[in-house]
Amino acid sequence: MEPQDTITIAPSVLIAIVKHAAELVDGISTMAEIPVNVGRIFRGNSMGSGVVLDIDDQQVVVDMYVIVKPDVNMGEVSRTVQDNVRRAIQELVGMDVDAVNVHIADVDYAPAD
Repeated sequence: MEPQDTITIAPSVLIAIVKHAAELVDGISTMAEIPVNVGRIFRGNSMGSGVVLDIDDQQVVVDMYVIVKPDVNMGEVSRTVQDNVRRAIQELVGMDVDAVNVHIADVDYAPAD
């Protein structure tokens, strides 16, 4: 009988994939900080760089906090982020994504000169 081989991917790797996939979307300025009250709710889950992961076996739920650029359609940008993140996790890691929840935390209005 052959031994069962396993591959373990650190949650920090998934967070980096999610962050990169989101920041590639035109209209995303940067990732936002995770609100303190949300951090308390998700205690025990992997968090970092505006991303909270809930990993259960081979299923992933992503909550992400983003800052968008001004004058973009926030709904379209959010849907594109969801598609990019879902595709990145499925193609790069091979895990199923149950949900990608995008929370728009702010709009990046640059100060006038």
